[in-house]
Order: sequence, then C-alpha cells, then structure tokens
Amino acid sequence: MIVVTGGAGFIGANLLAGLEREKSRKLVCVDRMGRGDKWRNVAKRNLHDLVRPEDLQAFLAANKGRIETVFHMGANSSTTETDVDEIVRSNVRATLDLWDWCAANGAAFVYASSAATYGNGEHGFVDDPAPEALARLAPLNPYGWSKHLVDRRIAATLADPKAKRPRQHVGLKFFNVYGPNEYHKGAQRSVVHQIYPAAVAGEAFALFRSHKAGIPDGGQKRDFVWVGDAVDAMLWLGANPQISGLFNLGTGKARSFLDLANAVYAAVGAEAKIAWRDTPDAMRDKYQYLTQASTARLRQAGYTKPFTELEEGVRRYVRDHLSAADPYL
Repeated sequence: MIVVTGGAGFIGANLLAGLEREKSRKLVCVDRMGRGDKWRNVAKRNLHDLVRPEDLQAFLAANKGRIETVFHMGANSSTTETDVDEIVRSNVRATLDLWDWCAANGAAFVYASSAATYGNGEHGFVDDPAPEALARLAPLNPYGWSKHLVDRRIAATLADPKAKRPRQHVGLKFFNVYGPNEYHKGAQRSVVHQIYPAAVAGEAFALFRSHKAGIPDGGQKRDFVWVGDAVDAMLWLGANPQISGLFNLGTGKARSFLDLANAVYAAVGAEAKIAWRDTPDAMRDKYQYLTQASTARLRQAGYTKPFTELEEGVRRYVRDHLSAADPYL
C-alpha cells in the first residue's frame, strides 16, 4: 500500500496517476475535496481509499505493517500566507509526525520541500544537506521557512546515529512545477495556466516589470519543471529504496518569464502580446529574480532521464490538457 498525502492536489494527483500506471500497489489518497472541482483531479484514479487529513493517524495505526511508502505532498503551499500558526500546523507538525511514524514502522518517506528554502539565492541553489550548509539559507516567507525548518530538523536527526529514521527518506526541493490538474490552485497556479486564456483570446498578458538593475522586464528567471518529469523522478526514487537524501527537483536550466509567455502564445498559434505591471510593493523586497536548481546530487545518485525543454512541456500542456474538452489527467 502507498499513501499519498495531498493526493488530490496538483503534484499529488499527478503522482497518483504515475503510480497507478505501475499497477503494483493499493493507492491511498489523503486530502480534502472541499466544494469545488478538486475531486476531478482524482476522478479517474482507481483508489483503494480516500482519507481526510484529520483521520490520517488513525488510518496509519489501523494499517500498520501494510504501508510501504508515504509520499507526503500535502501542504499549505501559499507563498503569501500570513497565518504562521496555520503554516506550522500544516507544513511542520504534519511532516514531522509522518517522519516519526515511518521511522517507527519501517516505511519509506518521501516529502516535498521547496526551492523557496533558498530565499533570494545569495548562497546558490545547491542541495547540500549538511546542517551547516542549511543554516546559511534564509527563506523570504513563512512557507519557505516552514519547509526549511523541516529540512533542518531532519538533517539534525540524521546526524544522530541513535535516532530512528524511515527505511528510505527523501526530501525534494521542488522548483516551479507546471502541468495538468493545477486548476484548483487559484492565484498559486502556474504562470502557464494564467497566460493561456489571454493567449487563446489574442489578448495581452501582463508580466511583472523588473525592479532590479541589469534585469530587463520579463527577464526574471525560474527553473520551470514539467510535472511529468517530477513524477518520473519520484517513481525512480521509489523504485530505488537504497537511495536517501535531500535533492533538488528542477531542470538545472533557468528560463525567463518572457520565454515562458512566448512559449504559451506559440503553443496556441498566436503572436505574443505582453503588457507590463509593477511588482506589488508588498512582495517586491521578497521577490526572487533567479531560481536554478543544481542537479548534480540527483544525477550522482543515478537518475539519468533528461528533463523536458520548456517549449515542449508547454506545448504538451496546451495540446493535451488546456485545449482539450477534458483537461484532467
């Protein structure tokens, strides 16, 4: 049995689809559906069970000995969330409780960290798991801090030879993932999805102006990751239980938001139309102008599959999902 928390969310739903293709284990989705269309993210999946987050510990206790791996994708992923107590409850406490359960019960544990842990990138984007390396990082918002706190706590635990640990333990610092089944995320959905309606309508889409010398408008860069690549990496890690550690999950190749916008317009067969707007004052001093994953540790661990180029990933997303009658995976 495999448990995926946040299984009806964006990355979790894509992971469940990938796990289902393997057809080897019972799949359990842990999530809340709410009143919208989030349920459609898992409507096509053959699930063994669907568990509310508040019922998870009871479910784990009842299925002790049957659970092979917990993929913990569930989190409050809003980078603008100001209720820090909620962030701690959702992102810190829930993760550490699952770590402890997996350690006590011999299960593997794969959890979502984030590129937001790197802050403004002044120390680079190298996934060094050493406690002293992690201590140098300074996240810019409560979300990034919560993920960083967990990374540091786990690093400290692993430094204690007497401490229990899961059979396999993997933390993944996800960069800017885009792809199907993100439609419920509102303002947190990828810029690809945000641009698409304007591109189809032949209208202009407004990107942020640059407020940093030497960076042109639209020249802010991110490491954009096709969600299928993220799933492939997680499936590979799940198939290689001898590999543990903290890894970046990015392409290693940053691209500008202007590149991204051009790719979306090209995918719908339209000429790009770009407008500009100021970065809001509230987020201007916290805005990252570059994220780019170092992929050396993941490659050294043995992962060899290439990552999808931005233009190809956007084309697949538009062709197979956003422009389809049924956009769900």
